[in-house]
Amino acid sequence: MVTLSLALTLMAVLNEARSQSVIPTGVTIYNPAKAYNSYVLHSSPDEKSHLIDMNGNEVKSWDHIGFPSEIIDPKNNNGKKGNILIQLENGPGVYGGIFNNKVLGEQDWNGKTVWEWGKKAPGGAARQNHDVHRLANGNTLLVGTVDHVVIGVSDKSIDDQTIYEVNPNGDIVWSWNAGDHIDEFGISPEGRELLRKVYVNGRKGHGFLTINDMQPIGQNKWFSAGDTRFHPDNIVIDSREASFIAIIEKKTGKIVWRLGPDFDLKENDPKASNFVNSVNLRPSLATNVPRPVDRFSGQHDAHIIPEGLPGAGNLLVFDNQGPSGYPPTYLASQLGSRILEIDPIKKEIVWQYTALNSNQPVWNFYSSFISSARRLPNGNTLIDEGMNGRIFQVTPAGEIVWEYVNPFFKETTLSGTQTIKTNWVFRAQPVPYDWVPEGTPRSEKGLEPIDISKFRVPQTKNN
Repeated sequence: MVTLSLALTLMAVLNEARSQSVIPTGVTIYNPAKAYNSYVLHSSPDEKSHLIDMNGNEVKSWDHIGFPSEIIDPKNNNGKKGNILIQLENGPGVYGGIFNNKVLGEQDWNGKTVWEWGKKAPGGAARQNHDVHRLANGNTLLVGTVDHVVIGVSDKSIDDQTIYEVNPNGDIVWSWNAGDHIDEFGISPEGRELLRKVYVNGRKGHGFLTINDMQPIGQNKWFSAGDTRFHPDNIVIDSREASFIAIIEKKTGKIVWRLGPDFDLKENDPKASNFVNSVNLRPSLATNVPRPVDRFSGQHDAHIIPEGLPGAGNLLVFDNQGPSGYPPTYLASQLGSRILEIDPIKKEIVWQYTALNSNQPVWNFYSSFISSARRLPNGNTLIDEGMNGRIFQVTPAGEIVWEYVNPFFKETTLSGTQTIKTNWVFRAQPVPYDWVPEGTPRSEKGLEPIDISKFRVPQTKNN
């Protein structure tokens, strides 16, 4: 019989070995004095969206998944608190059909649908994926999938991605297609040829470049200083498949700023690395900052840190170090993901996080796909190590002050045949307490980490 104390102890074990048959779930570390205290929203393979408190208690859930789900900032929603953007109707497919979304919508705190979009979408289906935001003007910005011929990539119709701005009536008031700007992404002639070989027969899916992130820049110091590339209405995107981050000028649709895939690393630059190979082959082991951006691979959640937060104006990105690139990025044997904070003007890394910052082996923090990172008001960073369902908070020095392992598992079909059980989390959103209705419960009881080298699961005799 498992006692309550044993259950709590198991929850306190760090998720050090992902290949374990038994791992703890829920909150495993929590230092209330050092953590930024808020709710956290995430969607899970159980096809629900979960809002948890700092002790991992579910305080609210919605019976729909989001890709991602997002609590709307009340100031962008006429003061309404607790409303959420989610996928209301999905088609068949892996992971709950999130890539075949038919209807995107908004539900209130009680689960009532107050807005939806799908019937007015091209083809009568939203096909929303990877990102969605409510704008200050009340419109909704989203990434969707379209099928058409991309000149120079394929003579046949392939899956491309479009950004739509949709007004409350469901009318598209602005749009942008990735495939129309293929010549602006810095893909080399070799890379273009590889793209053509991959898509020569056409393909249907969720985007040949996988634009997995799309976020308005918002007010920032660069624009205030006169740099129009950082106009608040302009949009940051990143491509997982082609390894670049870019800024779309909203007014013209042109790419006005880009980082990658053509990194210009000068081997003789003393700021570039401790030694050249550490950057070129093992970037997660390079620790000196500031230094020029060496590269990233399979990255997610690139965005400009909003005004009012530490690091405001810098670019924050989850560098997965996962397979990516045309041509493919070289990946070392000691794989480890990174969080990079980048000065977008100097294109220098000014802060980073790897597992080394937490005195752990570099491979202890790794997610080859999905994932996110968000700066918090106290200077900490909330990180979603997506493929492992691990969400944690680190100080600027790398101390882990809150950690949560998603307990919401579900069996799903991978590649059409293989059944797996997973708790993956695409993105985690920190939700301030005043974004939800007053009286919503929350708990803030500290939980110290334990020495896992000494912890043993008690052995009991079978009766």
